[in-house]
Amino acid sequence: MKLFRTLLLLLSVAMLAACAGKPARDALPASTVVAPQAAEQTVDAAAVTVQDAAGTATADGTQSTATASDDTTPTGAEDDFAALYGGPAPSAEGETAGAAASVTYDPWEKYNRGVHRFNNAVDRGVARPLATAYTNVVPQFARTGVSNFFSNLRSPLTMVNQLLQGHADDAWDTLGRFLMNSTFGIGGLFDPASKAMVPKRSEDFGQTLGTWGWRRSRYVELPFFGPRTVRDVFGLAGDIPLSPMRQIEMDKVRISLQGLQLVDMRAQLMAVDSLRDTAVDEYALTRDAWLQRRNYQIEKDLRRDRKHQDDDQTTIPVDAMPMPNWGD
Repeated sequence: MKLFRTLLLLLSVAMLAACAGKPARDALPASTVVAPQAAEQTVDAAAVTVQDAAGTATADGTQSTATASDDTTPTGAEDDFAALYGGPAPSAEGETAGAAASVTYDPWEKYNRGVHRFNNAVDRGVARPLATAYTNVVPQFARTGVSNFFSNLRSPLTMVNQLLQGHADDAWDTLGRFLMNSTFGIGGLFDPASKAMVPKRSEDFGQTLGTWGWRRSRYVELPFFGPRTVRDVFGLAGDIPLSPMRQIEMDKVRISLQGLQLVDMRAQLMAVDSLRDTAVDEYALTRDAWLQRRNYQIEKDLRRDRKHQDDDQTTIPVDAMPMPNWGD
């Protein structure tokens, strides 16, 4: 059992690239700002333009007279951005450039880079091979059922945080999703709530602290847990008592479920592995993308923006960590 726990702990580094996720279904707005480190990779992947009255300004500050295309088909750069940032890009409507941009606050960069190298080594040696085997052996419909199950299991935690944020109507939607998927969806394996157009969102206590006023927080990368901010580290303490999985007293059952959850989460990140592998500065890409996605989530909560559904978990949840229950 100790060996099994150790292997699962190593697997938790799957979310070191938590900035990534499933590709978004929404096209990017014309005014999206990305981190300068990401701009060093390719012109298509990072040269994001900002439209103004005088013309088009590129990421390096030069002016271009090119006009925006009326074609709504996402470009290669937009697809890369959607994959990296793990969900819909911030809406340009009613949003300032400062809210859309990712503010990098990384005074512990030297330490964070060392942890990132460790996480990457474990990811490439343990997590990625397991996720590859999982996708090769388990059919797509079964993997979808596993993802649905763990997403449904997080609904009570999301609901409580929505109430703490003052979003009672969102909490009501989440409760409806949980009840519908737990019954008609056979314990959450299926997702009839989405077919019924019930919004799907994900909230945690780190986001709640952000809506309460803790907006700017320094970046920190934790061993196995991956990208975080100091605010989100404190948020873990708020999520632990609300974790349904951590209420399971049988260690074998709980740890087996946690291991399956980690493999499933890592498998969902495989689509962006090639981008990470070819990045000029993979640490900076991971950090800046994760921070922008996190800032977007908090800004969305403050605006109570219901245009986009936040259905992707971008950080490894505390209930996925194979740790003994408190008080055992």
